[in-house]
Amino acid sequence: MRSLRLALAQINVTVGDIDGNFKKIVKYIEQARAQQCDIVAFPEMALTGYPAEDLLLRPEFIDENLDYLHKLLPYSQDITILTGFVDRRDDIFNAAALLHQQKLADVYHKQYLPNYSVFDENRYFQEGSSLPIYRFNDINIGVSICEDIWYPGGPVRDQALYGNAEIIINISASPYAMHRSRDRARMLSVRAQDNEVILAYVNLVGGQDELIFDGQSLVISEEGRFIAKAPAFEETLIISDLHPDNVFNRRLHDPRRRKEKLLIPPGKMLQPVTLSRSNGKKKPLAAPTIAPDPEVAAEVYKGLILGVRDYIGKNRFKKVLLGLSGGVDSTLVCAVAADALGKENVTGISMPSEFTSKQSREDARQLAENFGIEFHEVPITSLYKTYLESLQPLFGDAPPDITEENIQARIRGNILMAMSNKFGAMVLTTGNKSEYATGYCTLYGDMCGGFAVIKDVPKLLVYELCRYRNRQAEHAIIPESILTKAPSAELRHDQKDTDSLPPYEMLDPILTAYVEDDLSFEEIVSQGFDAAIVKKVIRLVDVTEYKRRQSAPGIKITPRAFGKDRRFPITNGFRHGR
Repeated sequence: MRSLRLALAQINVTVGDIDGNFKKIVKYIEQARAQQCDIVAFPEMALTGYPAEDLLLRPEFIDENLDYLHKLLPYSQDITILTGFVDRRDDIFNAAALLHQQKLADVYHKQYLPNYSVFDENRYFQEGSSLPIYRFNDINIGVSICEDIWYPGGPVRDQALYGNAEIIINISASPYAMHRSRDRARMLSVRAQDNEVILAYVNLVGGQDELIFDGQSLVISEEGRFIAKAPAFEETLIISDLHPDNVFNRRLHDPRRRKEKLLIPPGKMLQPVTLSRSNGKKKPLAAPTIAPDPEVAAEVYKGLILGVRDYIGKNRFKKVLLGLSGGVDSTLVCAVAADALGKENVTGISMPSEFTSKQSREDARQLAENFGIEFHEVPITSLYKTYLESLQPLFGDAPPDITEENIQARIRGNILMAMSNKFGAMVLTTGNKSEYATGYCTLYGDMCGGFAVIKDVPKLLVYELCRYRNRQAEHAIIPESILTKAPSAELRHDQKDTDSLPPYEMLDPILTAYVEDDLSFEEIVSQGFDAAIVKKVIRLVDVTEYKRRQSAPGIKITPRAFGKDRRFPITNGFRHGR
Protein backbone atom coordinates (compact mmCIF):
# COMPACT_ATOMS: atom_id res chain seq x y z
CA MET A 1 0.00 0.00 0.00
CA ARG A 2 1.05 3.56 -0.62
CA SER A 3 1.57 5.37 2.66
CA LEU A 4 2.55 8.78 3.96
CA ARG A 5 3.67 9.61 7.48
CA LEU A 6 2.30 13.03 8.38
CA ALA A 7 3.07 15.14 11.43
CA LEU A 8 0.84 18.00 12.57
CA ALA A 9 2.67 20.48 14.79
CA GLN A 10 0.12 22.15 17.05
CA ILE A 11 2.29 24.99 18.37
CA ASN A 12 1.94 28.17 20.42
CA VAL A 13 3.57 31.10 18.64
CA THR A 14 3.80 34.80 19.50
CA VAL A 15 2.68 37.52 17.13
CA GLY A 16 5.70 39.46 15.91
CA ASP A 17 8.33 37.20 17.51
CA ILE A 18 9.44 35.79 14.18
CA ASP A 19 12.81 34.62 15.50
CA GLY A 20 11.20 32.82 18.43
CA ASN A 21 8.54 31.29 16.18
CA PHE A 22 11.25 30.14 13.76
CA LYS A 23 13.15 28.40 16.58
CA LYS A 24 9.99 26.64 17.73
CA ILE A 25 9.21 25.49 14.18
CA VAL A 26 12.75 24.09 13.86
CA LYS A 27 12.34 22.23 17.17
CA TYR A 28 9.20 20.51 15.95
CA ILE A 29 10.73 19.77 12.54
CA GLU A 30 13.48 17.84 14.32
CA GLN A 31 10.93 15.94 16.40
CA ALA A 32 9.05 14.97 13.25
CA ARG A 33 12.27 14.02 11.48
CA ALA A 34 13.19 11.73 14.36
CA GLN A 35 9.88 9.93 13.80
CA GLN A 36 10.70 9.49 10.10
CA CYS A 37 7.82 11.71 8.99
CA ASP A 38 7.47 12.53 5.31
CA ILE A 39 5.72 15.85 5.86
CA VAL A 40 5.36 18.11 8.90
CA ALA A 41 2.64 20.78 8.78
CA PHE A 42 2.43 23.94 10.91
CA PRO A 43 -0.54 26.27 11.50
CA GLU A 44 -1.65 29.30 9.53
CA MET A 45 0.82 32.22 9.74
CA ALA A 46 3.01 30.20 12.08
CA LEU A 47 6.06 32.35 11.29
CA THR A 48 4.41 35.68 12.07
CA GLY A 49 1.77 34.70 14.58
CA TYR A 50 -1.95 35.25 14.11
CA PRO A 51 -3.60 37.71 13.91
CA ALA A 52 -0.73 40.06 13.12
CA GLU A 53 -3.16 42.94 12.52
CA ASP A 54 -1.51 46.22 11.44
CA LEU A 55 1.98 44.77 11.71
CA LEU A 56 1.05 43.54 8.24
CA LEU A 57 1.11 47.14 7.03
CA ARG A 58 4.81 47.44 7.88
CA PRO A 59 7.06 46.36 4.96
CA GLU A 60 9.95 45.51 7.29
CA PHE A 61 7.72 43.01 9.10
CA ILE A 62 6.89 41.29 5.82
CA ASP A 63 10.58 41.27 4.85
CA GLU A 64 11.67 39.66 8.11
CA ASN A 65 9.04 36.96 7.78
CA LEU A 66 10.32 36.17 4.26
CA ASP A 67 13.93 36.11 5.43
CA TYR A 68 13.09 33.54 8.09
CA LEU A 69 11.11 31.45 5.64
CA HIS A 70 14.28 31.07 3.57
CA LYS A 71 16.22 30.21 6.74
CA LEU A 72 13.94 27.19 7.04
CA LEU A 73 15.02 25.79 3.66
CA PRO A 74 18.07 23.81 4.93
CA TYR A 75 15.82 21.96 7.38
CA SER A 76 13.79 20.46 4.53
CA GLN A 77 16.51 18.10 3.31
CA ASP A 78 14.93 14.89 4.57
CA ILE A 79 11.46 16.08 5.45
CA THR A 80 8.95 18.25 3.61
CA ILE A 81 7.74 21.30 5.55
CA LEU A 82 4.38 23.01 5.16
CA THR A 83 4.08 26.24 7.11
CA GLY A 84 2.00 29.39 7.19
CA PHE A 85 3.62 32.74 6.42
CA VAL A 86 2.91 36.05 4.67
CA ASP A 87 3.83 36.06 0.99
CA ARG A 88 4.55 39.21 -1.00
CA ARG A 89 4.03 39.58 -4.73
CA ASP A 90 2.28 42.67 -6.12
CA ASP A 91 0.29 42.51 -2.85
CA ILE A 92 0.51 40.42 0.31
CA PHE A 93 -1.15 37.03 0.80
CA ASN A 94 -2.00 34.78 3.69
CA ALA A 95 0.04 31.86 2.42
CA ALA A 96 1.31 28.33 2.93
CA ALA A 97 4.87 27.49 1.87
CA LEU A 98 5.90 24.01 0.81
CA LEU A 99 9.61 23.49 1.47
CA HIS A 100 11.12 20.39 -0.14
CA GLN A 101 14.72 19.25 -0.61
CA GLN A 102 16.03 22.65 0.54
CA LYS A 103 13.95 24.52 -2.02
CA LEU A 104 10.75 26.53 -1.94
CA ALA A 105 8.77 24.06 -4.00
CA ASP A 106 5.54 26.05 -4.13
CA VAL A 107 3.29 28.55 -2.35
CA TYR A 108 -0.47 28.38 -1.86
CA HIS A 109 -2.47 31.58 -1.29
CA LYS A 110 -5.58 31.52 0.87
CA GLN A 111 -8.68 32.00 -1.27
CA TYR A 112 -11.48 32.66 1.21
CA LEU A 113 -10.62 35.61 3.47
CA PRO A 114 -12.87 35.86 6.54
CA ASN A 115 -14.09 39.36 7.30
CA TYR A 116 -16.60 38.85 10.09
CA SER A 117 -16.56 38.42 13.88
CA VAL A 118 -12.93 38.96 14.99
CA PHE A 119 -11.51 38.62 11.48
CA ASP A 120 -10.37 41.49 9.23
CA GLU A 121 -8.44 39.69 6.51
CA ASN A 122 -9.80 41.81 3.65
CA ARG A 123 -8.11 44.75 5.35
CA TYR A 124 -4.72 43.19 4.72
CA PHE A 125 -4.65 40.41 2.15
CA GLN A 126 -5.39 39.77 -1.48
CA GLU A 127 -7.32 36.61 -2.34
CA GLY A 128 -5.46 33.74 -3.90
CA SER A 129 -6.53 32.26 -7.24
CA SER A 130 -4.22 29.35 -8.11
CA LEU A 131 -5.10 25.86 -6.93
CA PRO A 132 -2.06 23.60 -6.82
CA ILE A 133 -1.91 19.85 -6.33
CA TYR A 134 1.26 18.19 -5.05
CA ARG A 135 2.26 14.66 -6.08
CA PHE A 136 4.40 13.26 -3.30
CA ASN A 137 5.64 9.77 -4.21
CA ASP A 138 2.53 9.07 -6.30
CA ILE A 139 0.19 10.47 -3.65
CA ASN A 140 -1.87 13.52 -4.60
CA ILE A 141 -2.07 16.13 -1.86
CA GLY A 142 -4.08 19.34 -1.68
CA VAL A 143 -3.30 22.25 0.64
CA SER A 144 -5.72 24.85 1.95
CA ILE A 145 -5.81 27.47 4.70
CA CYS A 146 -8.41 27.73 7.46
CA GLU A 147 -11.51 29.43 5.97
CA ASP A 148 -11.00 27.66 2.64
CA ILE A 149 -12.32 24.45 4.14
CA TRP A 150 -15.52 25.91 5.60
CA TYR A 151 -17.12 26.18 2.14
CA PRO A 152 -18.57 22.95 0.68
CA GLY A 153 -17.84 24.04 -2.89
CA GLY A 154 -14.49 25.67 -2.17
CA PRO A 155 -10.87 24.72 -2.84
CA VAL A 156 -11.13 21.36 -1.09
CA ARG A 157 -13.83 20.12 -3.47
CA ASP A 158 -11.91 21.39 -6.51
CA GLN A 159 -8.65 19.80 -5.37
CA ALA A 160 -10.38 16.48 -4.75
CA LEU A 161 -12.37 16.51 -8.00
CA TYR A 162 -10.16 18.39 -10.46
CA GLY A 163 -6.83 17.28 -9.03
CA ASN A 164 -7.67 13.84 -7.66
CA ALA A 165 -6.36 14.90 -4.26
CA GLU A 166 -6.35 11.95 -1.88
CA ILE A 167 -5.10 13.85 1.15
CA ILE A 168 -6.02 17.42 2.06
CA ILE A 169 -3.91 19.33 4.59
CA ASN A 170 -5.60 22.40 6.04
CA ILE A 171 -3.45 24.74 8.12
CA SER A 172 -5.49 26.91 10.42
CA ALA A 173 -5.68 29.58 13.12
CA SER A 174 -9.22 29.06 14.39
CA PRO A 175 -10.01 30.93 17.65
CA TYR A 176 -11.80 29.26 20.50
CA ALA A 177 -15.41 29.74 21.50
CA MET A 178 -17.57 27.41 23.54
CA HIS A 179 -18.88 24.47 21.50
CA ARG A 180 -17.00 25.61 18.39
CA SER A 181 -14.56 22.70 18.42
CA ARG A 182 -17.45 20.21 18.17
CA ASP A 183 -19.03 22.13 15.29
CA ARG A 184 -15.67 22.36 13.57
CA ALA A 185 -14.94 18.65 13.95
CA ARG A 186 -18.38 17.81 12.58
CA MET A 187 -17.83 20.09 9.59
CA LEU A 188 -14.40 18.59 8.87
CA SER A 189 -15.82 15.09 9.06
CA VAL A 190 -18.48 16.05 6.50
CA ARG A 191 -15.83 17.55 4.18
CA ALA A 192 -13.79 14.35 4.34
CA GLN A 193 -16.81 12.16 3.59
CA ASP A 194 -18.26 14.36 0.87
CA ASN A 195 -14.96 14.61 -0.99
CA GLU A 196 -13.74 11.11 -0.09
CA VAL A 197 -10.36 12.37 1.06
CA ILE A 198 -8.17 11.93 4.09
CA LEU A 199 -8.31 15.30 5.80
CA ALA A 200 -5.57 16.60 8.11
CA TYR A 201 -6.30 19.80 10.02
CA VAL A 202 -3.63 21.54 12.11
CA ASN A 203 -4.71 24.40 14.34
CA LEU A 204 -2.85 27.03 16.31
CA VAL A 205 -2.81 26.89 20.10
CA GLY A 206 -2.19 29.74 22.55
CA GLY A 207 -3.36 33.14 23.66
CA GLN A 208 -3.16 36.37 21.66
CA ASP A 209 -4.70 39.42 23.35
CA GLU A 210 -8.46 38.67 23.55
CA LEU A 211 -8.24 35.48 21.50
CA ILE A 212 -7.29 31.99 22.56
CA PHE A 213 -6.64 29.18 20.11
CA ASP A 214 -7.60 25.72 21.24
CA GLY A 215 -5.65 23.47 18.87
CA GLN A 216 -7.61 20.21 18.78
CA SER A 217 -5.95 19.34 15.47
CA LEU A 218 -7.46 16.39 13.64
CA VAL A 219 -6.80 13.67 11.10
CA ILE A 220 -10.00 12.27 9.59
CA SER A 221 -10.39 9.32 7.27
CA GLU A 222 -12.20 9.34 3.94
CA GLU A 223 -15.12 7.79 5.83
CA GLY A 224 -15.29 10.72 8.26
CA ARG A 225 -13.75 8.74 11.12
CA PHE A 226 -11.20 10.27 13.50
CA ILE A 227 -7.73 8.83 12.97
CA ALA A 228 -6.03 11.21 15.42
CA LYS A 229 -7.06 14.14 17.58
CA ALA A 230 -4.83 16.46 19.58
CA PRO A 231 -5.84 17.68 23.05
CA ALA A 232 -7.21 21.16 23.65
CA PHE A 233 -4.96 24.05 24.69
CA GLU A 234 -1.70 22.08 24.60
CA GLU A 235 1.29 22.13 22.30
CA THR A 236 1.82 18.73 20.75
CA LEU A 237 2.94 16.83 17.67
CA ILE A 238 0.49 14.26 16.34
CA ILE A 239 1.78 11.73 13.83
CA SER A 240 -0.26 9.43 11.62
CA ASP A 241 0.46 6.92 8.88
CA LEU A 242 -2.00 7.66 6.08
CA HIS A 243 -3.03 5.16 3.39
CA PRO A 244 -4.47 6.82 0.26
CA ASP A 245 -5.21 3.47 -1.39
CA ASN A 246 -8.21 3.39 0.95
CA VAL A 247 -9.39 6.60 -0.71
CA PHE A 248 -9.11 5.06 -4.19
CA ASN A 249 -10.99 1.96 -3.07
CA ARG A 250 -13.82 4.02 -1.59
CA ARG A 251 -14.14 6.14 -4.71
CA LEU A 252 -14.56 3.00 -6.83
CA HIS A 253 -17.87 2.45 -5.07
CA ASP A 254 -19.20 5.99 -5.57
CA PRO A 255 -20.93 6.60 -8.92
CA ARG A 256 -21.61 10.23 -7.99
CA ARG A 257 -17.96 11.08 -8.43
CA ARG A 258 -17.89 9.59 -11.93
CA LYS A 259 -20.86 11.75 -12.93
CA GLU A 260 -19.26 14.88 -11.50
CA LYS A 261 -15.98 14.25 -13.34
CA LEU A 262 -17.84 14.12 -16.65
CA LEU A 263 -18.92 17.71 -16.00
CA ILE A 264 -15.42 19.07 -15.47
CA PRO A 265 -14.84 21.90 -17.99
CA PRO A 266 -12.04 21.35 -20.55
CA GLY A 267 -8.67 22.40 -19.20
CA LYS A 268 -9.91 22.49 -15.61
CA MET A 269 -7.99 19.42 -14.46
CA LEU A 270 -5.18 20.45 -12.12
CA GLN A 271 -1.63 19.48 -13.04
CA PRO A 272 0.39 18.35 -10.03
CA VAL A 273 3.69 19.74 -8.78
CA THR A 274 5.91 16.66 -8.36
CA LEU A 275 7.75 16.23 -5.07
CA SER A 276 9.89 13.08 -5.21
CA ARG A 277 11.94 11.73 -2.36
CA SER A 278 13.21 8.33 -1.32
CA ASN A 279 10.68 6.80 1.05
CA GLY A 280 12.64 4.16 2.93
CA LYS A 281 11.36 1.60 5.36
CA LYS A 282 10.02 3.18 8.52
CA LYS A 283 9.95 1.92 12.08
CA PRO A 284 6.44 1.14 13.33
CA LEU A 285 4.41 4.02 14.69
CA ALA A 286 2.43 3.90 17.90
CA ALA A 287 -1.32 4.27 17.51
CA PRO A 288 -2.20 7.98 17.23
CA THR A 289 -3.89 9.63 20.17
CA ILE A 290 -7.57 10.50 19.96
CA ALA A 291 -8.04 12.97 22.78
CA PRO A 292 -11.51 12.89 24.39
CA ASP A 293 -13.81 15.90 24.24
CA PRO A 294 -13.62 17.71 27.59
CA GLU A 295 -16.76 18.87 29.37
CA VAL A 296 -17.58 22.52 28.71
CA ALA A 297 -16.52 23.77 32.15
CA ALA A 298 -13.18 21.96 31.90
CA GLU A 299 -12.58 23.32 28.41
CA VAL A 300 -13.40 26.91 29.37
CA TYR A 301 -11.35 26.77 32.56
CA LYS A 302 -8.34 25.38 30.71
CA GLY A 303 -8.76 28.09 28.07
CA LEU A 304 -8.82 30.83 30.72
CA ILE A 305 -5.62 29.44 32.22
CA LEU A 306 -3.90 29.49 28.82
CA GLY A 307 -5.19 32.99 28.08
CA VAL A 308 -3.84 34.38 31.36
CA ARG A 309 -0.52 32.56 31.13
CA ASP A 310 0.13 33.77 27.59
CA TYR A 311 -1.06 37.34 28.06
CA ILE A 312 1.08 37.79 31.15
CA GLY A 313 4.08 35.89 29.85
CA LYS A 314 4.12 37.15 26.27
CA ASN A 315 3.90 40.72 27.57
CA ARG A 316 6.92 40.02 29.80
CA PHE A 317 5.19 40.20 33.16
CA LYS A 318 5.69 37.61 35.88
CA LYS A 319 3.35 38.62 38.68
CA VAL A 320 -0.25 39.73 38.99
CA LEU A 321 -2.42 41.20 41.70
CA LEU A 322 -6.15 41.53 42.15
CA GLY A 323 -8.73 42.79 44.57
CA LEU A 324 -10.19 39.96 46.63
CA SER A 325 -13.67 40.96 47.73
CA GLY A 326 -14.81 37.59 49.03
CA GLY A 327 -17.23 37.37 46.08
CA VAL A 328 -17.45 34.70 43.43
CA ASP A 329 -15.96 36.76 40.56
CA SER A 330 -12.67 37.64 42.24
CA THR A 331 -12.59 34.05 43.52
CA LEU A 332 -12.62 32.64 39.99
CA VAL A 333 -9.99 35.12 38.79
CA CYS A 334 -7.80 34.21 41.76
CA ALA A 335 -8.14 30.49 41.01
CA VAL A 336 -7.32 30.90 37.33
CA ALA A 337 -4.35 33.17 38.05
CA ALA A 338 -2.87 30.81 40.65
CA ASP A 339 -3.29 27.81 38.37
CA ALA A 340 -1.88 29.69 35.37
CA LEU A 341 1.08 31.47 36.96
CA GLY A 342 1.79 29.67 40.22
CA LYS A 343 0.73 30.80 43.67
CA GLU A 344 4.02 32.62 44.23
CA ASN A 345 3.18 35.06 41.43
CA VAL A 346 -0.28 36.10 42.65
CA THR A 347 -1.15 38.70 45.28
CA GLY A 348 -4.66 39.26 46.59
CA ILE A 349 -5.66 42.49 48.29
CA SER A 350 -8.80 42.80 50.39
CA MET A 351 -10.00 46.40 50.71
CA PRO A 352 -12.94 46.34 53.13
CA SER A 353 -15.12 49.35 53.86
CA GLU A 354 -17.78 49.93 56.50
CA PHE A 355 -20.21 48.14 54.15
CA THR A 356 -18.11 44.98 53.78
CA SER A 357 -19.56 42.06 55.72
CA LYS A 358 -17.52 40.05 58.17
CA GLN A 359 -18.25 36.97 56.08
CA SER A 360 -16.74 38.53 52.96
CA ARG A 361 -13.58 39.51 54.82
CA GLU A 362 -13.23 36.00 56.17
CA ASP A 363 -13.93 34.46 52.77
CA ALA A 364 -11.27 36.58 51.07
CA ARG A 365 -8.65 35.63 53.65
CA GLN A 366 -9.60 31.94 53.60
CA LEU A 367 -9.47 31.84 49.82
CA ALA A 368 -5.98 33.33 49.80
CA GLU A 369 -4.82 30.79 52.39
CA ASN A 370 -6.34 27.89 50.44
CA PHE A 371 -4.52 28.88 47.26
CA GLY A 372 -1.35 29.87 49.10
CA ILE A 373 -1.10 33.31 47.53
CA GLU A 374 0.28 36.47 49.14
CA PHE A 375 -2.50 38.38 50.88
CA HIS A 376 -2.93 41.89 52.27
CA GLU A 377 -5.86 43.68 53.84
CA VAL A 378 -6.04 47.43 53.25
CA PRO A 379 -9.17 48.99 54.83
CA ILE A 380 -10.51 51.97 52.89
CA THR A 381 -12.94 53.46 55.42
CA SER A 382 -10.67 56.34 56.43
CA LEU A 383 -9.83 57.15 52.81
CA TYR A 384 -13.52 57.07 51.94
CA LYS A 385 -14.38 59.48 54.74
CA THR A 386 -11.59 61.83 53.63
CA TYR A 387 -13.03 61.83 50.12
CA LEU A 388 -16.51 62.64 51.42
CA GLU A 389 -15.19 65.45 53.62
CA SER A 390 -13.22 66.93 50.74
CA LEU A 391 -16.21 66.74 48.42
CA GLN A 392 -18.81 67.99 50.91
CA PRO A 393 -18.43 71.67 49.97
CA LEU A 394 -19.11 70.68 46.36
CA PHE A 395 -21.88 68.16 47.05
CA GLY A 396 -23.67 70.35 49.56
CA ASP A 397 -27.03 68.90 50.63
CA ALA A 398 -27.34 66.50 47.70
CA PRO A 399 -28.45 63.10 49.05
CA PRO A 400 -26.10 60.09 48.78
CA ASP A 401 -26.50 58.04 45.60
CA ILE A 402 -24.43 55.91 43.27
CA THR A 403 -21.72 58.60 43.36
CA GLU A 404 -20.67 57.57 46.85
CA GLU A 405 -20.68 53.90 45.82
CA ASN A 406 -18.41 54.59 42.86
CA ILE A 407 -15.99 56.54 45.03
CA GLN A 408 -15.31 53.37 47.00
CA ALA A 409 -14.68 51.38 43.83
CA ARG A 410 -12.31 54.08 42.54
CA ILE A 411 -10.37 54.17 45.82
CA ARG A 412 -9.83 50.43 45.46
CA GLY A 413 -8.78 50.84 41.84
CA ASN A 414 -6.27 53.50 42.89
CA ILE A 415 -4.77 51.21 45.52
CA LEU A 416 -4.40 48.34 43.07
CA MET A 417 -2.80 50.55 40.44
CA ALA A 418 -0.40 52.00 43.03
CA MET A 419 0.70 48.49 43.97
CA SER A 420 1.07 47.66 40.29
CA ASN A 421 3.29 50.70 39.69
CA LYS A 422 5.40 50.04 42.76
CA PHE A 423 6.02 46.32 42.28
CA GLY A 424 5.56 45.78 38.53
CA ALA A 425 2.66 43.35 38.82
CA MET A 426 -0.23 43.49 36.36
CA VAL A 427 -3.67 44.14 37.81
CA LEU A 428 -6.32 41.60 36.84
CA THR A 429 -9.84 42.99 36.81
CA THR A 430 -12.62 40.78 38.12
CA GLY A 431 -15.81 41.83 36.31
CA ASN A 432 -17.86 39.22 34.46
CA LYS A 433 -19.76 39.48 31.17
CA SER A 434 -23.14 40.05 32.83
CA GLU A 435 -21.72 43.09 34.61
CA TYR A 436 -19.89 44.47 31.58
CA ALA A 437 -23.06 44.03 29.54
CA THR A 438 -25.28 46.00 31.90
CA GLY A 439 -22.77 48.56 33.17
CA TYR A 440 -22.82 47.07 36.68
CA CYS A 441 -19.18 48.06 37.07
CA THR A 442 -17.35 51.31 37.82
CA LEU A 443 -15.25 53.05 35.20
CA TYR A 444 -11.81 53.82 36.70
CA GLY A 445 -12.83 51.70 39.68
CA ASP A 446 -13.27 47.94 39.56
CA MET A 447 -12.64 48.20 35.79
CA CYS A 448 -9.06 49.35 36.45
CA GLY A 449 -6.41 46.91 35.34
CA GLY A 450 -4.40 45.41 32.53
CA PHE A 451 -6.37 42.25 31.77
CA ALA A 452 -10.03 41.36 32.28
CA VAL A 453 -9.84 37.59 32.76
CA ILE A 454 -13.58 36.79 32.94
CA LYS A 455 -14.87 39.69 30.86
CA ASP A 456 -16.62 37.23 28.53
CA VAL A 457 -17.80 34.79 31.23
CA PRO A 458 -21.49 35.21 32.17
CA LYS A 459 -22.31 35.18 35.88
CA LEU A 460 -23.97 31.77 35.93
CA LEU A 461 -20.95 30.27 34.20
CA VAL A 462 -18.72 31.88 36.86
CA TYR A 463 -20.45 29.74 39.47
CA GLU A 464 -20.18 26.64 37.30
CA LEU A 465 -16.44 27.17 36.81
CA CYS A 466 -15.87 27.64 40.54
CA ARG A 467 -17.69 24.40 41.27
CA TYR A 468 -15.67 22.68 38.55
CA ARG A 469 -12.45 23.90 40.20
CA ASN A 470 -13.59 22.53 43.54
CA ARG A 471 -14.19 19.13 41.94
CA GLN A 472 -10.56 19.07 40.80
CA ALA A 473 -9.22 19.51 44.34
CA GLU A 474 -8.94 16.84 47.01
CA HIS A 475 -10.88 19.13 49.31
CA ALA A 476 -13.04 22.10 48.29
CA ILE A 477 -10.51 24.86 47.74
CA ILE A 478 -13.18 27.53 47.26
CA PRO A 479 -15.18 28.12 50.47
CA GLU A 480 -18.80 27.04 50.08
CA SER A 481 -19.97 30.30 51.64
CA ILE A 482 -18.67 32.17 48.57
CA LEU A 483 -20.85 30.04 46.32
CA THR A 484 -24.02 30.24 48.39
CA LYS A 485 -24.27 33.83 49.59
CA ALA A 486 -26.31 36.35 47.61
CA PRO A 487 -24.16 38.34 45.12
CA SER A 488 -23.46 41.88 46.31
CA ALA A 489 -21.11 44.75 45.47
CA GLU A 490 -21.26 45.74 49.17
CA LEU A 491 -21.08 49.45 48.44
CA ARG A 492 -24.00 50.31 50.73
CA HIS A 493 -25.81 48.66 53.62
CA ASP A 494 -27.68 45.43 52.75
CA GLN A 495 -26.98 45.85 49.04
CA LYS A 496 -27.76 42.97 46.69
CA ASP A 497 -27.16 42.70 42.94
CA THR A 498 -30.88 42.10 42.51
CA ASP A 499 -31.52 45.66 43.75
CA SER A 500 -30.23 46.85 40.37
CA LEU A 501 -30.48 43.84 38.08
CA PRO A 502 -32.87 40.97 37.42
CA PRO A 503 -31.80 37.65 38.96
CA TYR A 504 -28.92 36.22 36.98
CA GLU A 505 -31.02 33.17 36.09
CA MET A 506 -33.20 35.60 34.11
CA LEU A 507 -30.58 38.17 33.13
CA ASP A 508 -28.04 35.85 31.49
CA PRO A 509 -30.49 34.25 29.00
CA ILE A 510 -31.77 37.71 28.02
CA LEU A 511 -28.20 38.90 27.48
CA THR A 512 -27.41 35.83 25.39
CA ALA A 513 -30.45 36.48 23.23
CA TYR A 514 -29.66 40.18 22.73
CA VAL A 515 -25.86 40.31 22.68
CA GLU A 516 -24.93 36.97 21.12
CA ASP A 517 -27.99 36.10 19.05
CA ASP A 518 -29.00 39.66 18.03
CA LEU A 519 -32.66 38.99 18.78
CA SER A 520 -35.03 41.95 18.86
CA PHE A 521 -37.04 43.15 21.84
CA GLU A 522 -40.14 41.47 20.47
CA GLU A 523 -38.36 38.19 19.81
CA ILE A 524 -36.94 38.06 23.33
CA VAL A 525 -40.31 38.85 24.91
CA SER A 526 -41.88 36.10 22.80
CA GLN A 527 -39.63 33.62 24.60
CA GLY A 528 -41.58 34.31 27.79
CA PHE A 529 -39.56 37.10 29.42
CA ASP A 530 -41.27 40.06 31.06
CA ALA A 531 -41.40 42.99 28.61
CA ALA A 532 -40.42 45.61 31.19
CA ILE A 533 -37.39 43.61 32.28
CA VAL A 534 -36.29 42.99 28.69
CA LYS A 535 -36.64 46.68 27.91
CA LYS A 536 -34.52 47.60 30.95
CA VAL A 537 -31.78 45.10 30.09
CA ILE A 538 -31.60 46.25 26.48
CA ARG A 539 -31.36 49.87 27.57
CA LEU A 540 -28.54 49.03 30.01
CA VAL A 541 -26.60 47.19 27.31
CA ASP A 542 -27.03 50.02 24.81
CA VAL A 543 -26.02 52.90 27.10
CA THR A 544 -22.97 51.09 28.52
CA GLU A 545 -21.00 50.92 25.28
CA TYR A 546 -18.83 53.88 26.32
CA LYS A 547 -17.70 51.99 29.42
CA ARG A 548 -16.87 48.82 27.58
CA ARG A 549 -14.85 50.77 25.00
CA GLN A 550 -12.52 51.85 27.82
CA SER A 551 -12.20 48.46 29.48
CA ALA A 552 -9.15 46.21 29.57
CA PRO A 553 -8.90 43.42 26.99
CA GLY A 554 -10.29 40.09 28.13
CA ILE A 555 -10.44 36.48 27.00
CA LYS A 556 -13.10 35.60 24.41
CA ILE A 557 -14.89 32.36 25.26
CA THR A 558 -18.47 32.93 24.02
CA PRO A 559 -19.57 33.08 20.37
CA ARG A 560 -19.97 36.88 20.63
CA ALA A 561 -17.64 38.82 22.91
CA PHE A 562 -17.60 42.55 23.55
CA GLY A 563 -14.80 44.38 21.76
CA LYS A 564 -13.61 43.54 18.25
CA ASP A 565 -16.22 40.76 18.06
CA ARG A 566 -19.25 42.99 18.79
CA ARG A 567 -18.83 46.57 17.61
CA PHE A 568 -21.50 49.15 18.29
CA PRO A 569 -21.26 52.94 18.04
CA ILE A 570 -21.16 54.87 21.31
CA THR A 571 -23.06 57.77 19.80
CA ASN A 572 -26.18 55.93 18.75
CA GLY A 573 -29.74 57.18 18.43
CA PHE A 574 -31.32 53.80 17.67
CA ARG A 575 -33.34 52.37 20.55
CA HIS A 576 -34.80 48.88 20.78
CA GLY A 577 -38.24 48.23 22.25
CA ARG A 578 -39.15 51.88 22.52
